[in-house]
Amino acid sequence: MRIARLLERRAQARREGIAAALTNAGVEAHVEGEAVRIGGRGLRARWMRNLALREAGRGL
Repeated sequence: MRIARLLERRAQARREGIAAALTNAGVEAHVEGEAVRIGGRGLRARWMRNLALREAGRGL
């Protein structure tokens, strides 16, 4: 059980890091359970043309 708690804390920290990186890239982002939810006007177009946005949080 100790390992499971450790892994869950690491996963939560990763989700929070991804949300922070997306927020820094100018996207509305928040952690909702096990998902990072993003939104914003014109997000699909921005996602397609902005590699930095697609890569946000990958190095965490």
